[in-house]
Amino acid sequence: MSTTTYLNFEEPLEELANQIAELEAAKDDSPEGHEQLRQKKRELVDKTKEIYSNLSEWETVEVARHQQRPQSADYLNLVFDEFVELHGDRKFGDDRALRTGFAKLDSQKIMFIGHFKGRDLKERSEAYFGCAHPEGYRKAIEKMEMAAKYNIPVVAFIDTPGAYPGLGAEERGQAMAIADSMFVMSRLKTPVISVVIGEGGSGGALGIGLGDRVAMLQHSYYSVISPEGCAGILWKSHIHKEKAAKALKFTSKYLPKFGVVDDVIEEPLGGAHRDRHQMAARLKMYLMKTIKELQAKDIDTLVEERYQKFRKMGVYLEEAVAAEAAE
Repeated sequence: MSTTTYLNFEEPLEELANQIAELEAAKDDSPEGHEQLRQKKRELVDKTKEIYSNLSEWETVEVARHQQRPQSADYLNLVFDEFVELHGDRKFGDDRALRTGFAKLDSQKIMFIGHFKGRDLKERSEAYFGCAHPEGYRKAIEKMEMAAKYNIPVVAFIDTPGAYPGLGAEERGQAMAIADSMFVMSRLKTPVISVVIGEGGSGGALGIGLGDRVAMLQHSYYSVISPEGCAGILWKSHIHKEKAAKALKFTSKYLPKFGVVDDVIEEPLGGAHRDRHQMAARLKMYLMKTIKELQAKDIDTLVEERYQKFRKMGVYLEEAVAAEAAE
């Protein structure tokens, strides 16, 4: 039977995968057996295309949170070489939810910053399930400034449900740390690329999201709040999470139209967890191409364009309000 973990909406895929596994185990070498196996594989591909071309917003969230989806640690091994982690914020401690360090993208040196969620309970507890503390963002600030000093591009991988909401984090200045990180990124004199690889939740994501290019994987989401958090605020219950997800319009279907993200990186059929090597190859190709484009620009022009991009985001009724005020 298949070792892939299937989501609720993927039940038809699981049935077909199990049928294929049974046919392969039977080892029927007759022409009829081979044809039946080919037919089932075609059905699986067609059904996967049908389901994944019509994902709802909530189903996209489920894919983004899939337990087998590649994380920053996986991409560090598959995309980059020679990662050397840099620890600590020189003030409080070393946040394991937000990790930084030097890496190489072929021959290109980069400063990597990324959220880490962990796989097993020990890793997840250590990383607070990918929810960074203030010391994580202060660590990121120091490493980004170091990258700018040596003219090294910054690559940030976003994968968090949000910044850590605990009392200790608030006492140590969580909001200010995120704001400081955004401020530093907006003025950083080196190319910056931010990629949402899974969850992009709230200020925890935005804290490392002010890039010259902001990209997202096809089945990720990027939002001011998680669907459960939104449902809890608007409808006082998490059971309305699907309604909240639909209202937020935070998937790759909508965000490029809103100007929130610049690029969408296509995932392998059925999601990044179906073929992490192919996903890593596509991500690496995107990063190499984009870094080359950004390095070709004058640094002052690059910073100004970055500022203007985020300055223009959002729609507001300045003229209408001014007209009403005049009356």
